[in-house]
Amino acid sequence: MLQIKGLTIRFGGLVAIDSLDLVIKKGEITALIGPNGAGKSTTLRTISGLIQPAAGTITFEGRRVDGLSAGQIVRLGISQVPEGRQIFPELTVMENLRLGAYIRKDKKGIKDDLERVIGHFPVLGQRSSQIGGTLSGGEQQMLAIGRALMARPKLLLLDEPSLGLAPLYIQEIFKIIEEINREGSTILLVEQNANMALRIAHFGYVMGAGRIVLHGKAEVLRNHEEMKQPYLGTTKWQVKERRCET
Repeated sequence: MLQIKGLTIRFGGLVAIDSLDLVIKKGEITALIGPNGAGKSTTLRTISGLIQPAAGTITFEGRRVDGLSAGQIVRLGISQVPEGRQIFPELTVMENLRLGAYIRKDKKGIKDDLERVIGHFPVLGQRSSQIGGTLSGGEQQMLAIGRALMARPKLLLLDEPSLGLAPLYIQEIFKIIEEINREGSTILLVEQNANMALRIAHFGYVMGAGRIVLHGKAEVLRNHEEMKQPYLGTTKWQVKERRCET
């Protein structure tokens, strides 16, 4: 569905992403894990059109999307839930959700998707008229995911959905991510909670210092010997890319 080849991102003289290759298969959850500063969020923002690459290509459903604007990319079927949620805090829950469908004109489809989102997140239905900024962190994360789903994306990008949440909310969010995937959505999941991410993913990539350093099937990667080391905190991750074989 989405293929990245030789992606390079520079900020001034700093190389943030260095010749990154990545493939996301339709219908799967792909986990992108790694330490702070590895380049995970930068990768998502580049896919979304918020950052323009210095080199490399991004192809979505056979079409090059690097160089397109964020709005054009949303219209092609890619939606991102940003790190930190970034809901509209002064708008109601329902207003936030409806803004997720701003590119759509199909009133019945929007109504159906509102029902679908509230089916996943019943608390949003109960709080539809509540101001978004007054929700708890976990509820705001649900709202951010629901808002992205209102664009009816083919590919959903999730950036650190468990960040700052209580354990019960984390369990609930990951359960819902699996449900969304089972309904047919392809998902690229950026997450520092490597164990949780690899438990629900089909395939995983490990980033370190702007490069992919290890990749493979999620269940194999989760049990890989090097994943048992202190979580990606040593220089051994700054090495040549390796595939985790079955």
